[in-house]
Amino acid sequence: MARNIQSLERAAAMLRLLAGGERRLGLSDIASSLGLAKGTAHGILRTLQQEGFVEQDDASGRYQLGAELLRLGTTYLDVHELRARALVWTDDLARSSGESVHLGVLHQHGVLIVHHVFRPDDSRQVLEIGAMQPLHCTALGKVLSAYDPVAHSEALETERKAFTDRTVCDAEEFEQILDLTRARGYAADVEETWEGVASIAAPVHDRRRMPVGAVGITGAVERLCRDGELRPELIAAVRDCARAVSRDLGAGRF
Repeated sequence: MARNIQSLERAAAMLRLLAGGERRLGLSDIASSLGLAKGTAHGILRTLQQEGFVEQDDASGRYQLGAELLRLGTTYLDVHELRARALVWTDDLARSSGESVHLGVLHQHGVLIVHHVFRPDDSRQVLEIGAMQPLHCTALGKVLSAYDPVAHSEALETERKAFTDRTVCDAEEFEQILDLTRARGYAADVEETWEGVASIAAPVHDRRRMPVGAVGITGAVERLCRDGELRPELIAAVRDCARAVSRDLGAGRF
């Protein structure tokens, strides 16, 4: 049986202590509450402080939970709220477009699929919740890269692999695509990631008007395109869905 790492257990106990009771605690209070020597407690607090999980008040010297821990918790809640708010609208998009719908968020240098609505026909399909997509060539990834500065940086820093002959890997050309995405409010992927497959995606914003995800449709090129161009009614449907989810998240009108 694997042994627990004592320092991590102590750090977790320290965070729980700071999360309850008084808002701020001094070093002596923390050490005595957890049965630790002051030197040991101070070392753990210093590490947590360096990582942003704990903050120290300059005036009193007392400790409290840090902004990074708050950000992680907010991210967890945001993803669940995003998915909950999108359920009805993504179902409607699948019905109106006749295509599968994906909802994605930035995660570990890629796009994490957090919700997937099957194409409304009798074809065999695989649930893709939990799957990862690249940032630089998928419609969802381009949207996140265009609107989220963190995603933008990660897309440029990560190797941009060529999946097909149409994949854009050059940084300058990629930046031009992101400029176009912001200008028109949606992104496209026509056989850049998978041969014979196209997708359209638009950004979802929260009450702070911050990009929290992207929603899009994916299907065969012959269904999403007409005369070599993406069908405008499908683009409009995707953008309408993204705006509806954004409004439900408190973003107001875009």
